[in-house]
Amino acid sequence: MIALPRPLRTRGGGNERADGSGPAAPTRRRSRVRAFGLRTRLLAAFLLVAAVSAGTTSALTYREARNALLKTAQDTAVSTFRDQVERTGWRLPVEEEGIEEILRDLARTGKPRPWVVFAEYGSVRASSGENPVSSVITPELRRAATAHRYGSFERVVKDGVPYLTIGMPTVFRTGPDSTLPTGLVLYAVMRMTDEQINVDALLVAARNGALPGLAVALVPALLAARSVLRPVRELRRAARSMGSGRLDTRIPVRGRDELADLADTFNESAGQLERSVGELREAEARARRFASDVSHELRTPLAGMLAVTEVLDQDADGLDADTAQAVRLVSAETGKLAVLVEDLMEISRFDARAAELNSDEIDVAEAIRKTLQTRHWADDDRIRTELPAGVRARLDPRRFDVVVANLVGNALRHGGTPVTVLLRTEASSSGTLVLVVEVADRGPGIPAAALPHIFDRFYKADAARTRSPGSGLGLAITLENVNLHGGTIRAGNLPGGGAVFTVEIPLRAEEAGR
Repeated sequence: MIALPRPLRTRGGGNERADGSGPAAPTRRRSRVRAFGLRTRLLAAFLLVAAVSAGTTSALTYREARNALLKTAQDTAVSTFRDQVERTGWRLPVEEEGIEEILRDLARTGKPRPWVVFAEYGSVRASSGENPVSSVITPELRRAATAHRYGSFERVVKDGVPYLTIGMPTVFRTGPDSTLPTGLVLYAVMRMTDEQINVDALLVAARNGALPGLAVALVPALLAARSVLRPVRELRRAARSMGSGRLDTRIPVRGRDELADLADTFNESAGQLERSVGELREAEARARRFASDVSHELRTPLAGMLAVTEVLDQDADGLDADTAQAVRLVSAETGKLAVLVEDLMEISRFDARAAELNSDEIDVAEAIRKTLQTRHWADDDRIRTELPAGVRARLDPRRFDVVVANLVGNALRHGGTPVTVLLRTEASSSGTLVLVVEVADRGPGIPAAALPHIFDRFYKADAARTRSPGSGLGLAITLENVNLHGGTIRAGNLPGGGAVFTVEIPLRAEEAGR
């Protein structure tokens, strides 16, 4: 009785190479991670998952189909060979004459492919083919076939051709459950080229099925990326809109996922910001209205007080010393109060965007001289001017007068003499022609900590100076008037000491009188 043979290890296995050298080692490639956009990264991640899934599914399907295909052919061949060996009667000792015909009869019954059957008995070697010995049968198969009564089989690749080799010893029964080997071992060798063709076809089908799957996966990848990026784009547009001042911007909330929570949080934050900014604007508007209303209300009584103080100043010389000093003090403080009220009204107009520019073509040097004359500074030896003739520009005469007067007055009050007023035209860094007015003094200069705040309202560079001769709004008003002309003003210190204020107002060449 011949039992079912025990399989040996398969040579080449599922990844055998044509030259029989064994499985090829996979190569691993490392790619540098580059920074792409979110859309590209989402598509790449989705396609990577799809590729891994498709590749894994194709590999598992290919492996199972390959094993099933090979196992079917293998089991058929082993079972048929076993049955044919069991049915064949053998005479011992085996003689070389006549055994070849028996082997050819066995070979003709081969399934699922024709066999070549070999017999080995001591020194006797015979086969159903031309060669009595097969080069495909390995020493491992011979040792296994003789050592185990159930026989063995293995798959090998020889010269690129796959074979199934089966080794089975013949035995005779000595009892109900005991057998003895006869010493005769039969081998069946079957080509598996058809199975290899089918396996290759399976591999091609698995590969060709994975590639269209990746192409189809691109569609849901685009849809998924769009569903993720749409809220992000809406959030970006909403943030830009809010940055431009539209605090009522909101994002539509879709669904109940994390992106919907983000949109809802953004809307809540935007609502709180809108309410806070609205409250601040209302408070600022109330403060502006209050300053404007107070200024208007004080203007009429101050006009009367100024008229009275002028009369008192005229009669102060006829009063006693203490009374005259009190009268002059009241007159001076009333004048300061009037200047403060006028400055507050001017600032209120700037805050309310009600300030208008009434431009006219003027001689700039003549306008500066007129400003100095009006303030009785024209003959003051503390002031020096460099005013070239022929410089003409379109300016608001009243506002330009305020700019020059505030800068010169500030230099006289807080700087050192002499105060220099310079006028010139030059090309700016952008290539446009600008009108430049510089007012410099020879005082201690502006402290470095005060430079960033020099144009702030009511700012005092000296914290210990609780009172100042001016209103504290002169430089702020100067800045607003220069901005209204489309120009710039900056403050700095001269290398040799002293502060310098530089005003630059855009000027066209045809308007410069050239």
